[in-house]
Amino acid sequence: MGSSSKWALSWTLGLAWLSGVAQAAAGPGSKPVFCAWDILGKAGDTYAMVQDYVLAMGQQGVDFEVKAYTDERVAAEDYRTGQCAGVILTGFRARPFNQVSGSLDSMGSTTVVKDGRVDARGSYEVLHRMIQAFASPQASKLMVEGPHEIGGIVPIGAAYPIVRDRSWADVGHLAGKRIGAFDNDRAQAWFVQRLGGQPVPVDVSNVGPKFNNGLMDVIYLPALTYRPFELAKGMGPKGAFVKLPVMLPTFQVVLNRQQLPEGVGAASRQWWQGQFDRAMGLIDKAEASVPAPAWHELSAEQVGPYLEMLRQGRLQGVEEGLYAKRTLNLLKRARCQVSPASAECASATEVQ
Repeated sequence: MGSSSKWALSWTLGLAWLSGVAQAAAGPGSKPVFCAWDILGKAGDTYAMVQDYVLAMGQQGVDFEVKAYTDERVAAEDYRTGQCAGVILTGFRARPFNQVSGSLDSMGSTTVVKDGRVDARGSYEVLHRMIQAFASPQASKLMVEGPHEIGGIVPIGAAYPIVRDRSWADVGHLAGKRIGAFDNDRAQAWFVQRLGGQPVPVDVSNVGPKFNNGLMDVIYLPALTYRPFELAKGMGPKGAFVKLPVMLPTFQVVLNRQQLPEGVGAASRQWWQGQFDRAMGLIDKAEASVPAPAWHELSAEQVGPYLEMLRQGRLQGVEEGLYAKRTLNLLKRARCQVSPASAECASATEVQ
């Protein structure tokens, strides 16, 4: 055998060895991994929904392997580094992968008020319309940002002010209070500062213990956290859930287009759009788990100033490049479709 033939054989064997190493690392017949974050892990409702989603995607030719997470930061990082082909996160964590969809989780942007009272069903209808719009073929390009594609959106449940003393429910009484602000949503810290409060950085893993141990006076969370986070401990006999949603946060599915077949994103968005009523059932169940005496209703006079502070907060979010103008303007359009008599509907857009 000549030297050139030997070199060619060595090169071929080297490539074969490297290929074998790569296959061993990925595993034989490896499946794309879907990273499912749920604060209760495999025992949670979100994880159960993901299991049904994976079955549905199997019919689209994508055979996901599900990996459970209880720490959202770890799930997001594993997705970012390519260890997951898909992941489910809060809109806050999903925003770096798509600002348009991530801006749904903005302060007061879905809240509808009628006759001085929050219209809960009207507020959820605003979010529902946005989810339907983003799942439509016309919005498909908006759901793609680089290699990332939003594969679905579903409501988590209204985030309410939860106070250790219900006398602090009025926005004017929050000056000097220690208020939790999620560290992956800078707009919350700005909002707290506008209230005259002291922002306390939190994330999903520590917000419950910090509140229960008296390190914060006010937090903003959905009712689904009431039992898992044992918030009754922090609320004590004087605390309350204040019935004014500061936002309607969402779960968002993020997909890596480089690891999945063409067209999976659209099919995925359609599936999650169909889960809206299922999610609302879980939200209603969670809110019913909060004892009736723990809820605190604001007067019509108290609602207006709170909403104005929320509006100022999201406008600052636009100025700082945190929220997408397009999304906030679409949200205002949806609010005015649901409640056309609202004073804000005198102008067509929220931001220019």
